[in-house]
Amino acid sequence: MSPLAQRVDPEFNFNFRVEIDGITRAAFHDVTGFDSTIDVIEHREGGDNLTPRKLPGMTKHANIVLKWGLATDRELYDWHIAAVDGDVQRKNGSIVLLDRRGQEVMRWNFFAAWPSKWDGPDLNAEGNDVAIQTLELTHEGVRQA
Repeated sequence: MSPLAQRVDPEFNFNFRVEIDGITRAAFHDVTGFDSTIDVIEHREGGDNLTPRKLPGMTKHANIVLKWGLATDRELYDWHIAAVDGDVQRKNGSIVLLDRRGQEVMRWNFFAAWPSKWDGPDLNAEGNDVAIQTLELTHEGVRQA
């Protein structure tokens, strides 16, 4: 291999943490939804009738979905209940990807988030799975740091 060529392996997706202003929940099972989409506005100009012009419209951000095993801590649930009761507390946060040694590899920051949906665990008397609860965070943008 030449000295200029260097092998770069992709990162694994299983070692991560979520940081939210003032909330210290450590372990999550799954985090999804940190993406954005720009609406496309098609505009037909006079004289150019073959294809419409495509202009960028509003940017929309999907909700970030956090899933974690039910435990006795209530910080995330209480944050949601405060919003249900009319006290919407917006918080900034980060999703941090870690390498095998636990060192930060990459970070995505999200802004002005608030919990818009909580979903309690599914319970089954014949099951043996971990009880998982879900919280959706509505936010105003996510950026890779």
